[in-house]
Amino acid sequence: MGSPRPARREPKNPKSCHERALGLLAVRPRSRRELERRLLQAGFEPEEVDDVLGRLERVGLIDDAAFARQMADYQFGSRKAGRRAVTGALLEKGIAPDVVAQVLADPAQDEEARAFDLASSKALRMGQIEPVKAFNRLTGLLVRRGYGHEIARNAARRALSLHADD
Repeated sequence: MGSPRPARREPKNPKSCHERALGLLAVRPRSRRELERRLLQAGFEPEEVDDVLGRLERVGLIDDAAFARQMADYQFGSRKAGRRAVTGALLEKGIAPDVVAQVLADPAQDEEARAFDLASSKALRMGQIEPVKAFNRLTGLLVRRGYGHEIARNAARRALSLHADD
């Protein structure tokens, strides 16, 4: 007679860890840490998660540096976010601080120009607001988007003076 088979672990989710990771990546790019969190929350064993993520890194489906560059480009371009906001967003996604520093070291990302572009686009809608209030609102918006106080004040001042002359 044959020996009894060892009890098989029933997965909490019928998909394999690898399939789940690929499904998450199909929705949008993710950092290794984001995938790890999601897979562990789904009930997969830490060793299995580590193995799957290692394989996905080796074939190039997980690349934290590329993910960080793509996310920074989006934040800087579409959102006109400041350096501080982008740094926080990348760290929150689990990107290593040294990778964040490397991605943000790119001199092509001109903080003052982005701040001015954002302030100018918002200043267009503030024509009826008294200048002091408009300046405070623009400065506050820029600081919330991650720009330093001095850059925010300068950009707001420039944007409002351009539109005051029109």
